[in-house]
Amino acid sequence: MKRGIRNNNPLNIRHSADRWEGMRMEQTDKSFVQFQSMAYGYRAAWKVLESYWKHFRQQRTVFTVKSIISRWAPPSENNTEAYIRAVLQLSGLGGEERLLRPFIGIALEKLGRLVAAMTCIECGMKFSEVPVDDMWAGYDLAFPGKRKKQCNWSTSYKPLDTQPFRIELPIESEAEPRNWDEYWDWSVTA
Repeated sequence: MKRGIRNNNPLNIRHSADRWEGMRMEQTDKSFVQFQSMAYGYRAAWKVLESYWKHFRQQRTVFTVKSIISRWAPPSENNTEAYIRAVLQLSGLGGEERLLRPFIGIALEKLGRLVAAMTCIECGMKFSEVPVDDMWAGYDLAFPGKRKKQCNWSTSYKPLDTQPFRIELPIESEAEPRNWDEYWDWSVTA
C-alpha cells in the first residue's frame, strides 16, 4: 500500500509546525502527516491550496497549475517540470490557465481535477481510482457550507481514459457578483 494511502494523506503533506485538524494522535511516519481519515487528508490539501491562493494574491502572481505545482513540488526536492506535465496530462488543464479563488462552478471543477491529478502522482494510482467522495468530503470539512448540496454533475475525462471522473458542481452561477473575501472563512489555523 502506498504511503499516502496508508497515512490517509493523499497529497503527502509533510510535517511542519501546523497542527492539522484530523491528525492522528500518534504520528509514526517521520516525514509525512498521518490523518484519521482520507477526508481529513484532503481537507488539509484544500487548506494548503487556500493558503497558496492567498500567497499568490499578496505577491500579485497568477494562480495557475504551474505556479501551484512549482510551490508544491519545488525543484530542490522534485522533478517539478515532469510533475507539472503529468498533472496537465491527467487533469486536462492548461499550465498557464488562470484558476480562480472562488471554489465554485467551473473553478471548483478545475481545482477538483487538479487535486485528483496530484493524488494520482503522489499515491501512484489511476485517475479513475481517486476517492472522489473523500476528496469532496475533505472540501466540505475545509469550507463547511460553501459547496451547495443540490448539484448538477459534470463529467470530465482524463486523456486516453474511458472512465469518467464525476465532479459535483454547485448550481449557482459564477456570473453572480460576490465579495470573495467573505466567501471563505480565512483562518490562521490549519
